[in-house]
Amino acid sequence: MSKTNPGRFFEDYTLGETIHHAVPRTLAEGERALYTALYPQRFALQSSDAFALDCGLDGAPMDDLITFHTVFGKTVPDISLNAVANLGYAEGRFLRPVFAGDTLRSESEVIGLKQNSNGKSGVVWVRTTGFNQADEPVLSYVRWVMVRKRDLDAPAPETVIPELADAVAATDLVVPEGLDFDGYDFTLAGEPHRAGDYETGERIDHVDGVTIEEAEHMLATRLWQNTAKVHFDATHREDGKRLIYGGHVISLARALSFNGLANAQSIVAINGGAHANPCFAGDTVRAWSEVLDRADLGQGIAALRLRLVATRGEAFALRGEDGRYLPDVLLDLDYWALMPA
Repeated sequence: MSKTNPGRFFEDYTLGETIHHAVPRTLAEGERALYTALYPQRFALQSSDAFALDCGLDGAPMDDLITFHTVFGKTVPDISLNAVANLGYAEGRFLRPVFAGDTLRSESEVIGLKQNSNGKSGVVWVRTTGFNQADEPVLSYVRWVMVRKRDLDAPAPETVIPELADAVAATDLVVPEGLDFDGYDFTLAGEPHRAGDYETGERIDHVDGVTIEEAEHMLATRLWQNTAKVHFDATHREDGKRLIYGGHVISLARALSFNGLANAQSIVAINGGAHANPCFAGDTVRAWSEVLDRADLGQGIAALRLRLVATRGEAFALRGEDGRYLPDVLLDLDYWALMPA
């Protein structure tokens, strides 16, 4: 009997089952330093203990996307090792900050199944929750992936497509305990703009670009213990290219958004997201944002709902006349971020 794990295929999932993912991960200051080395991250709340203390926290939390990548990475061997594509995200909520020394683990519940008409693959919807060492939930999100079938003759399951909210309601956003922006230092944060300075519909070109290197994205993906073959094995795709982990593009675009959104200190929800086109080493990634909504949460804190687009092309170009994403668009992410009101 083989002792290696080939990963799950579409027919291996059962609606309603809970998957307990292996290998908890303790995060340390090394993750923060390496994250900053990989991405041009400069948000003050995650960079400075002193700044975070002045904002009412016990110290600088880990970047929210470190939490996301760590929780996501745990799920890959069970959810997306044999995936054709990661199709989307919804109902993502960051439930409490993660600090150096915290240990994260992940669980996923299968909430939807649909076999594709070609009979060779199907779509699996899962709701994943990340927990810390005290079994407190730190992150919850839904994602759906297209997964290959092992046995093409395996019967199709009953089709169940979950109903998902278009966006997390502002009233459901979780503000970290103690966070208070009344004494916020805009000079140290890097820009003077409050949430009230942004208008719905406003678009921001984040100006800078970063060219992705081959070794860099593989190093990042290993950091999150993401084992998906397409990111490492050049023989796994017919074109001989390693596909860049979509989360790498998310982190890169979020870091680039500092120029224009330096005070959007914390991601508190991911409303939806699409990896519109594949990204490969050598691509130069740029980013732009659109303000979708704004909500006042009290304690001098507001939330901006933002569309973040990563692209190889021009700012503010998103879809063609046919409604499809333009070929240069890599990411279309809808999220809520906290900033001074």
